Amino acid sequence: MGKLAPYIFGTLPNASLWRVLGSLLFILAASYLGLAVYLYFFQSRLVYFPTATLVGSPADLGLAYQDVWLNPDKGKGFVHAWAAPADPSFDSGRWVLFCHGNGGNISGRLPLLEILHRLGYSTLIFDYRGFGRSSGRPTERNTYQDAVAAWRWLVEEQAVAPEDIMVFGRSLGGAVAAWLAREKNPGLLVVESTFTSLVDMGRQLYPFLPVHWLARHRYPTQRHIASYPGPILIMHSQDDELVPMEMGRQLYKTATGDKLFIELRGGHNEVWYVMGREYEQRLRQGVEQLWPQPEPVAGDER
Repeated sequence: MGKLAPYIFGTLPNASLWRVLGSLLFILAASYLGLAVYLYFFQSRLVYFPTATLVGSPADLGLAYQDVWLNPDKGKGFVHAWAAPADPSFDSGRWVLFCHGNGGNISGRLPLLEILHRLGYSTLIFDYRGFGRSSGRPTERNTYQDAVAAWRWLVEEQAVAPEDIMVFGRSLGGAVAAWLAREKNPGLLVVESTFTSLVDMGRQLYPFLPVHWLARHRYPTQRHIASYPGPILIMHSQDDELVPMEMGRQLYKTATGDKLFIELRGGHNEVWYVMGREYEQRLRQGVEQLWPQPEPVAGDER
């Protein structure tokens, strides 16, 4: 810059030079401030990417299911869910409560629903407010409360024991699942492709901004897991291009109860397709290790 300065500024008077520099600094400062303001007030648009149209249903897989309507805030909105029992009579021992990620809706998770069905688990999968057929808008608080409404449907309406529920969360849903597990203590928590916190993700994406002060959505997965005493299975792909696998490793180190880490393959949204049946096998092995079926009681004919 020192060698170029005479050619750029050599013909400008000193006062003009300072005006040019001042204008450049003002533009940079205004752009920085503008970006910070945008991220603060409109960050929901950068966190949630819901779609309204369902592109399929469990019936497309030949699975019995029913539509479930949850009311997380006593009349202030409703949440849509699918209950897909392993036994069409709903007389099934163990359930998976699945919390999906920040985009699309429940119809985009049909491959996992099929996997869980083959493993013999009934599944309740729900859409956060603003996703799919659910009303309202998503916020961090709302996603947590939507998960609580799903939990209550299982425990209070279906009489499923908490120890017979696996709470399974993927990506942002892993943070929701970890919060729910901390609050309700299920039989097993499964977290896949999840960040340590949304603030940590923001720091990676915007290292030049004070993300800690700007973030209104925090999703502190690591803090939730630190407060959860039960068994936890953490799965993460070495090829994840969105959430570094090191974050999954950190979550594993934080867990205090029985725990297992399974390394996957494939991009953030491609694991099921890249691994195929191997994914199913590894999930089965991990779940059976941490959440074994209880021994049948003598005389129990169920």
